[in-house]
Amino acid sequence: MSKNGEEKAVFEIALVFTKNEENGESEDEDEGNRYEVMEILVEELKKTGLMVEEVPGLSHEFIKLAAPLEALGKAAAELQIRKRTNIGMDLAFDWEQVKAFARQADGSLFSWCERHHCYHHLIYGIVNNSKVAVPLKYGCKNFYWEPWEPLLRKLETEGILKQVFPLHDEQKKKEMLRSWALNFWDITRQPIDDIYLYFGTKIAIYFAFLGMYTRWLLFPAALGIVLHLVDFGSLQFLALPVFFISIISWAVFFFQFWKRKNYALITRWNISYTVGTGPGYKIFGMDLNSRKHPLEFTKKLEADNVKGKAAYQRDEWLGRLKRIRNDTVIILSIICLQLPFELAYAHLYEKIGSDIIKFGLTAVYLLLIQYFTRFGGKISADLIKNENIDNEEYQADSLIYKLFGLYFMQTYIGVFYHALLHRNIMTLRKVLIQRLIVSEVFENLLENSLPYLKYSYKKFGAVRLKKKHDKGSSIGKVKVNSRVEKEYLKSAYSASIGGELEDGLFDDFLELALQFGMIMMFASAFPLTFAFAVVNNIMEIRTDALKLLVMHKRPVPRAAATIGAWLNIFQFLIVMSICTNCALLVCLYDEEGKWKLEPGLAAILVMEHILLIIKFGFSRFVPEEPAWVRASRVKNATHTQDVSRELLRTISGGEKMLNPAEITN
Repeated sequence: MSKNGEEKAVFEIALVFTKNEENGESEDEDEGNRYEVMEILVEELKKTGLMVEEVPGLSHEFIKLAAPLEALGKAAAELQIRKRTNIGMDLAFDWEQVKAFARQADGSLFSWCERHHCYHHLIYGIVNNSKVAVPLKYGCKNFYWEPWEPLLRKLETEGILKQVFPLHDEQKKKEMLRSWALNFWDITRQPIDDIYLYFGTKIAIYFAFLGMYTRWLLFPAALGIVLHLVDFGSLQFLALPVFFISIISWAVFFFQFWKRKNYALITRWNISYTVGTGPGYKIFGMDLNSRKHPLEFTKKLEADNVKGKAAYQRDEWLGRLKRIRNDTVIILSIICLQLPFELAYAHLYEKIGSDIIKFGLTAVYLLLIQYFTRFGGKISADLIKNENIDNEEYQADSLIYKLFGLYFMQTYIGVFYHALLHRNIMTLRKVLIQRLIVSEVFENLLENSLPYLKYSYKKFGAVRLKKKHDKGSSIGKVKVNSRVEKEYLKSAYSASIGGELEDGLFDDFLELALQFGMIMMFASAFPLTFAFAVVNNIMEIRTDALKLLVMHKRPVPRAAATIGAWLNIFQFLIVMSICTNCALLVCLYDEEGKWKLEPGLAAILVMEHILLIIKFGFSRFVPEEPAWVRASRVKNATHTQDVSRELLRTISGGEKMLNPAEITN
């Protein structure tokens, strides 16, 4: 924001082009009548109201884009983006009545997600409005820009435009490094509103969840330390069951209060509540959640309602059957291929006496299992494409469930083997320490060092290519100087598996879910794991922040306002932890290692059923949505339809505001 309150335009988007080589000769007879691509593109971009700056690079050419508020506002009006007004209602944005709409916490009119949407609309909306094809040239390449053809899509097809990516705002990045990533005084508190404004909703929700989860972990961590250090004497046999009941209650309450916080955050950020149709089933080749062809879709349904209903039902059940088929394939693959491999590793680990051989076996196991899991993930991503779902968020959720099944087997089957078959509690504790300390520290180092190594390699390759091209004619040291080229050489924040559907948050949430399962499902065997988890999560907050701000390109914002499928996975792990801990308590209190229907076992089974009742009962005790959020949502849904453009003029003109009751009357 500038001193007079107006928004200052900063460069937020970069276009990357191949180097314009002009050494070759073209055989086209109309060479002299062709237009230079870059000249036409820059001219068209300026016509949309964007600010344009060309930047030469070592191996590529770049164009940086900034959007003044007026350009963003007109694009938002064309897109009919729904925004919160100053009286709390959500309406389609109108640039002529801009004063009627509420601003963000930093005073800006549009969030980063909205701005990115507008940028995409402006640059990919450039089409050839003439009735004839325009001859273009770029170096040795000649082609035609056909009527009504998007220019950027044409350049992508021709291999000229390599990438479009968001740029970091250097000033805001330095502020967030100081107040967040490098702020070690406040352990778990984070500037969530600033994260939302800079990275968008989905990443802000992840860090809000991670921070709240880490703070809540302090309670079971303290209980675990007390249980580990204090000898309760004759009451020692009751300590573990009490601890077990406490952590199950803790987990249930945590997720209920997280849902409340989630609702409060999206309300505070003025994110509209939307009602979807569920998974995006295709009818007549169109997605119900898509707005690509609403008129054609409506006309087709109106022409034959019976046929439309039949098509809807057919595609709905066909999609469900395909998902069941794909889930069956994944489950059978896990049982037939991965399960024997995991059991063989666990059995050998138990039988081998040498620690050096165990270490070597573990190294080989981790290498092979990572390859197997990635291979299974690619198969899962290919299967999802045939599930008749055209909504990317639901496709991503389907991928998450399938991949978590693979990782669940990889992470826990060896631990289950030690815990339930061999019932070797000491070995189980060693495995838990190894997984929680060694594995997670190694993963943190790996996920931060690999992007830097990739960046260094790309940087070295660009310099080497420049030297080879100049053939010694360049004077002085060749190096990457421009900020935009440095950003381009950084790796994208994408998922290790299924990157076309998920961003890097998949790996971060997967790490949290596997950790949660580890500390919850085997809590009775080693209560101290909660303390290790707290230390790891404090480190995770900082390393993830550095990774996003320094190691990767600025991520493309995603509008998901909840943690999505991961919430169901966490709930599943709570139920699993009830079952596994009850079995562990039987092992701990049966000195002979035999399964007998004794009073102790009966008490464990009764406790299991009571805990299941507690799990589902407490979920109803704490409302998911705060009362003030529910009231705001109901008011918005009830009165939005009665608001007209006249009210917008009233709000923006500063006249007396009407309350919703007066509007409806």
